[in-house]
Amino acid sequence: MQRVRIGVIGCGAIAQVHHLPNLTALRDEFEVTAVCDKSPGAAAYAAEVFNVPTHVTDYRELLESDVEAVLLCHSDPKTRVAVAAFNAGKHVFIEKPMCFSLQEADAIIAACRESGKVGQAGYMKVYDPAFEVAKREVDQMDDIRFVQANHLHCGNDLHLRNFRITRFDDLPPDAMREAGEDRAVAVRDAIGDASDVARTAFSTLSGSGIHDLYGFRVMLGVPTAVVSTELWNGARAITTILEYPNGARCVYTWAAVPGLWDFKETLEVYGDTKRVIVKYPTGFSRGILSTVTVHEIEADGTTVLKEPAIEWESAFSREVRHFHDCITNGVPSRTSVADARNDIALIINIVKSYTEGARIPSEW
Repeated sequence: MQRVRIGVIGCGAIAQVHHLPNLTALRDEFEVTAVCDKSPGAAAYAAEVFNVPTHVTDYRELLESDVEAVLLCHSDPKTRVAVAAFNAGKHVFIEKPMCFSLQEADAIIAACRESGKVGQAGYMKVYDPAFEVAKREVDQMDDIRFVQANHLHCGNDLHLRNFRITRFDDLPPDAMREAGEDRAVAVRDAIGDASDVARTAFSTLSGSGIHDLYGFRVMLGVPTAVVSTELWNGARAITTILEYPNGARCVYTWAAVPGLWDFKETLEVYGDTKRVIVKYPTGFSRGILSTVTVHEIEADGTTVLKEPAIEWESAFSREVRHFHDCITNGVPSRTSVADARNDIALIINIVKSYTEGARIPSEW
């Protein structure tokens, strides 16, 4: 098997909990040859813990090395580094959110196409074995009537304290200035001079709700419109209704419950004689399986409930193995940067539905 030399940019929580341990375990597929973080301490720590030979604080130095691919999990937005990585001839895996605006998405997609390299969005939920089982069940349904999804998000610190995550306070004074300027421009390009609550909702959907929204697209297709959006609790709670070509509706709620341990994320798809329910654990967990429940009515009227066994491999491992397959075998990416543009557009339309108080059709 061909080993791909890969560099990781961003050595924070998601890198320490998932990506670096997984890449280290996938030693037949990847060789991590360099890590990068603006924090010198974080870069040195990650290199030491995960036995990486090179650590740097400037992504450009990493891109000048002999890495063949890069995994981007640094602070958002990641557009500047993604485009530079493609221009340097690297395959690029971009942790969610890929970006904030359609202008950014188009720049990333253009750079990817020009390079001829693989561009994959870090959409781990669709690589979850439970999601794959559920999608096979939903694909057999020709009468989807209603979809409901709830994402009750507790504070990440409640789960992160179960891991040994080392943080540093040695960022140079101007380290985040460029990223802050890029973010301000991107958010303005996306939603204009919106109110504070609209901007908060936009940030929530981009950073957390994106997991649900790309899952809807992969399982159900692109919605025809955002019917309505409501924000409350200072935009820490969002409910939106999506319309699909057959007239079905998806009612989606994201709500912060910061003091509760019990994270809940569910997706329910209902037809006339069948329903499929997926339940996910928090993304900051290891070894906790998602579950699938299928209720259906057979031809003789018998009601059946089944709970398929779910493979134990983590969604994070599966998505980077797929990235390797795309690089070495030319397999089309299941979560390409081109497809991710749809999700950026949908987030913008959800916020627009709130700010305009109107139904917003999908025009992309």
